[in-house]
Amino acid sequence: MSADQPESSSARRYTLLAVKLAVSIVLLVVLFSSIDVGSLWTTAKLASVPWLLVALLVFAINVGAAAWRWSLLLAAQDVRVHTRSLLSSCLVANFFNNFLPSNIGGDVIRIRDTARPAGSKTLATTVILVDRALGMIALVLVAALGATAAGRTHPSAAPIWPLWLWAAFLAAAAACAPVVFAPDGFGRLLQPLTVFHPTWVGDRIEQLTGALARFRDQPGALAACFGGAVFVQAAVVVFYYAVAYALHLNLAFTDLAVIVPVSFIVQLLPVSVNGFGVREATFSFYFTRIGQPIESALLMSLVAQALVMLFSLTGAAVYVSRARHRHLT
Repeated sequence: MSADQPESSSARRYTLLAVKLAVSIVLLVVLFSSIDVGSLWTTAKLASVPWLLVALLVFAINVGAAAWRWSLLLAAQDVRVHTRSLLSSCLVANFFNNFLPSNIGGDVIRIRDTARPAGSKTLATTVILVDRALGMIALVLVAALGATAAGRTHPSAAPIWPLWLWAAFLAAAAACAPVVFAPDGFGRLLQPLTVFHPTWVGDRIEQLTGALARFRDQPGALAACFGGAVFVQAAVVVFYYAVAYALHLNLAFTDLAVIVPVSFIVQLLPVSVNGFGVREATFSFYFTRIGQPIESALLMSLVAQALVMLFSLTGAAVYVSRARHRHLT
């Protein structure tokens, strides 16, 4: 019976992957069937290479800022890791996120790379989860600010109501605040999980609440990390703006400040392969609401993603270099 469990698990995993792939393909086919693909390719060939390079530079700065933000959280836990090592880990994680059918792989890399200096995989995981939570709140904040500004540009028909995004921001902040500022209470909420394995689960809950208490005692580190998260999300919008400029698309920065974060939020739904199809559909929906053609939406989304994947290859080089170093040592 136990021998059948891995096979059953693999079957479910491959079935889920097949469903995600089907969703991505169907959405892309539907979108491309409504446009002139030849015209799309002609426009893509006219892209400004210097501005595409500027976009790549902005993305590189974004990755560096993400590594710095991560270092702040680790330092708050008295875990000292050189920023260069964290940058290397972020590059490898970025590669795994873009070339594996799930972004879980990147987080696994980051946890693995800091578990030893942290002395605990639970602590390393907690840091990543806090980093993710702050990043998500910052993402919604940037979208809310963008939607508020874009609403003035499109007063007659706001593509996305700012009120929804502000409500989501406040709800996310309200949900996370007790976890950090009252970790003992959060730990008590998790106590029912000890029924599965009292000792092992109990130890993990204790480590988790201890880490959260250390974050609570260093609000300055959390504030700086959140500021870094806002910078990272804003830099992503700048990256897309540079791509739009390279493609000669007439798009307002405020509109990109809405649709870029919203597209990332939508891509969290586990219904496609790395967001393909879902991301393009989200861009297309927003672009049509502001009077832009679907061709522009597809061009913007696909070119930006191509640049991200191109940059991600630096992570592959780092990964190979690490493997060779481990082999030699």
